[in-house]
Amino acid sequence: MTTSDRDTSAPNTIVLIHGLWMTALSWEHWVKHYTDKGYRVIARSWPGMEGDIDQLRRDPSAVATLGVTEVVDHYESIIRELDRPPIIMGHSFGGLMTQILLDRGLGAAGVAIDSAPVKGILVLPWSSIRVALPALSNPANNHRASSLTADQFHYAFTNTLSDEESERIFERYAVPGPDHMLFQASLANFNPHAATTVNFANDTRAPLLLIAGGRDHIAPASVTKANYKLYSKSKAVTEYKEYPERSHFTVGQPGWEEVADFALDWSLEHARMQLPVAPIENTLRPSAEPEMRA
Repeated sequence: MTTSDRDTSAPNTIVLIHGLWMTALSWEHWVKHYTDKGYRVIARSWPGMEGDIDQLRRDPSAVATLGVTEVVDHYESIIRELDRPPIIMGHSFGGLMTQILLDRGLGAAGVAIDSAPVKGILVLPWSSIRVALPALSNPANNHRASSLTADQFHYAFTNTLSDEESERIFERYAVPGPDHMLFQASLANFNPHAATTVNFANDTRAPLLLIAGGRDHIAPASVTKANYKLYSKSKAVTEYKEYPERSHFTVGQPGWEEVADFALDWSLEHARMQLPVAPIENTLRPSAEPEMRA
């Protein structure tokens, strides 16, 4: 089915939001997959992370103090320029941002994949703490951007793959990320104005699908289940889907097509045909979409 065959009120755009220690390049397979199905796909990096990955690796100072709210605002400005509400999909911290964007009234449907914890999740498993601990152990890192080592990346993202496969993925996708976001997420329950806050009782937001990986070390399924339960009082559609054998690198791990197709089919089935997004003042025009390397 092409876009011309679809209901003109149905979503025709998919916005993909990457997570920490990645750029929009991490979505390259999904971009082609959805584009081949006739959708407009917008996969843009966080502010300061556009352009050459090697340059970002050499000098990540532009993103050292980047926070959740600034990135969410960046994607909101992109979404508000569209002619109709899109499907929003986010991975890891992008999944958290997807939930915030839906709470703001944006999107026709949202999919949060291996989402970073929202405010209200009280217990994190050791595997999550192990990944974040190098950054959180030094308060000075709150104003720095740091990278995972190849071994840390293998544990955090690609634990279901061989050393050789993990090294290849690390070399292609891994970049420094703002440690500030880890501090925001870890201290959220002590902050009355936490950037990771979502109104779980919002009855008017778009439908939300939460996807978990059973072998995810960064955002284990227990975290996603706890996130799902927080929405129990909302009348808005919220569903949970778990893939028992998938890691945190589910967007690129072999078999990613099954996840991508399920996410899209669910979104199309549940998408609300809402009114156009209202314009806002003083919104910065988003930068051009980055080129995806083949």
